[in-house]
Amino acid sequence: MSDLAKHSIAEMRDGLKAKKFSAVELLDAHLARMNAAKSLNAFITPTQEQAKIMAKASDERLAKGAGGPLEGIPLGIKDLFCTQDVLTTAGSHILDGFEPPYESTVTKQLWGDGAVMLGKLNLDEFAMGSSNETSYYGDVINPWRRKGDDTKLTPGGSSGGSAASVAAHLCAGATATDTGGSIRQPAAFTGTVGVKPTYGRVSRWGIVAFASSLDQAGPITRTVRDSAIMLKSMAGHDPKDSTSINREVPDYEAVLGQGIKGLTIGVPKEYRVEGMPAEIEKLWQQGIDWMKAAGAEVKEVSLPMTKYALPVYYIVAPAEASSNLARYDGVKYGLRVDGKSIDEMYEKTRAEGFGDEVKRRVLIGTYVLSAGYYDAYYLRAQKVRKKIFDEFQTAFEDVDLLLTPSTPSAAFGLGEKTNDPVAMYLNDIFTVTANLAGLPGISVPAGLDAQGLPLGLQLIGKPFDEETLFRGADVLEQSAGFDAEPNEWWVK
Repeated sequence: MSDLAKHSIAEMRDGLKAKKFSAVELLDAHLARMNAAKSLNAFITPTQEQAKIMAKASDERLAKGAGGPLEGIPLGIKDLFCTQDVLTTAGSHILDGFEPPYESTVTKQLWGDGAVMLGKLNLDEFAMGSSNETSYYGDVINPWRRKGDDTKLTPGGSSGGSAASVAAHLCAGATATDTGGSIRQPAAFTGTVGVKPTYGRVSRWGIVAFASSLDQAGPITRTVRDSAIMLKSMAGHDPKDSTSINREVPDYEAVLGQGIKGLTIGVPKEYRVEGMPAEIEKLWQQGIDWMKAAGAEVKEVSLPMTKYALPVYYIVAPAEASSNLARYDGVKYGLRVDGKSIDEMYEKTRAEGFGDEVKRRVLIGTYVLSAGYYDAYYLRAQKVRKKIFDEFQTAFEDVDLLLTPSTPSAAFGLGEKTNDPVAMYLNDIFTVTANLAGLPGISVPAGLDAQGLPLGLQLIGKPFDEETLFRGADVLEQSAGFDAEPNEWWVK
């Protein structure tokens, strides 16, 4: 099998410009890997014929000395991004047959920069999940395995298809979304790099909504440089998105290599949670040592409201989901289950169309928004959310970045936490605060646990200061020297 798919996005970009290989050859290498890895269940809808047309067009532009920043680069698209005339499911039965007549802003910008679409990637239904076990289209399988054990592991969620496909070299990079950790947690579980930008940095227009005040799109790639390249193409102001911020998008790749000498890195003491595995604690300390060795000052900071972050998230997110998912009624698009009346049609369509986790969150959300409970739950949660943001703002008066673990453990086995929703929700314990405060975060692979599975370290930055975030991530990446790869057991 061709090694072209093993290159980074930066190497592919440079190789295409130098005419070492063509966009069609690069595509063929990825298609071969996709076809050999169907057992991972990473793709819901492959778009091979469309990809061939796009790759051929890229070669024509490259031959003329033209081409965009991502010309000819094969990408996977999380099936939460609407793609014109291509099935878009959000991992749900209720969107059966939905082919949007429009393109999301993010994917439109990626195609404008020359990227090639390999297909739509599997995900937890409506992005609700931490293990990619709630998809109507089946579980995604992590390409990594424990030493001497063939147990199928979760790739994390909700962007499990994105993380698994990048880790297995099925695509050069992938789009993803992060509502409570759905980019950073799967990146940590698969040894990839995942970036959640500042809320408002990337347009949400054309992305199927889960929780509108928390959702943010970002890339999953194999290197920090590749994430910087992809985010530059994904980010930017969009008048179609009222939450999009109108400010210049920096050249993130240009800051790599600048180091962190003179910066101050904060270590939040409240992130040392009870029962955290010793190897997570050890890796965190290793990260602190790397930052010090790179010339940064490290100091402990306090974020006491952190203990309320998960309860606040699991009030705010389901409440917004309850509101957003009310539009799925079987009338204009997607699944329709006929009934004797319009009310019965609504009920039957939603009962059959939504999975258990989506129903659970809709019920929770409807409850906390109901008369008599709105003030006690939703309004109070929003007030605590503001206090969490204020704490971060205070901390960032003294530090430039915050360093934490990405997840409380390595990838776990599929089915191991399915029957315990609270245990599943705890996977977001280190990531959810950045969503509540709208801050940028990144997970960088930093080591392996005792069972040979990847572990990640997370950096959280100031609002719209992704440049400093990338500088810190670059240092972590260089210090860790993470080059482990999953054993390709899935190739038959």
